[in-house]
Amino acid sequence: MNIGEVSKQAEVNSKMIRRYEAQGIIPKAGRSMSGYRQYSENDVHVLKFVKRARELGFSMKDIKQLVSLWRNKSRPSSQVKNIAMKHAAELAKKLNEIEAMLLTLNNLVENCHGDHRPDCPILTELDCHR
Repeated sequence: MNIGEVSKQAEVNSKMIRRYEAQGIIPKAGRSMSGYRQYSENDVHVLKFVKRARELGFSMKDIKQLVSLWRNKSRPSSQVKNIAMKHAAELAKKLNEIEAMLLTLNNLVENCHGDHRPDCPILTELDCHR
């Protein structure tokens, strides 16, 4: 099947498919006599795997490793678990940072009168020169 068909079935746009090929995440597609990329059902399966990994926020580096491990049926699952645990820790750290930002913003909004007065704790907090 051509790149358009694979794109539709895997729900991944053509540009991303070419990018994944260039990065070595998926193997380079075979070519038809006229030079068009040709894909198989297995390629669709791999692209769906990559799409799901992206939805979970894995980096491209991690996705490349995960695809490799997924293909290797004799791999130790500990390698996969280590990648997932590292990613989960990174997400938890980001979540804590976002929660701290939200708390700060909510406090600033609560302390801003939001009226005709010019003083504003939000702007004071953002001012780097204070």
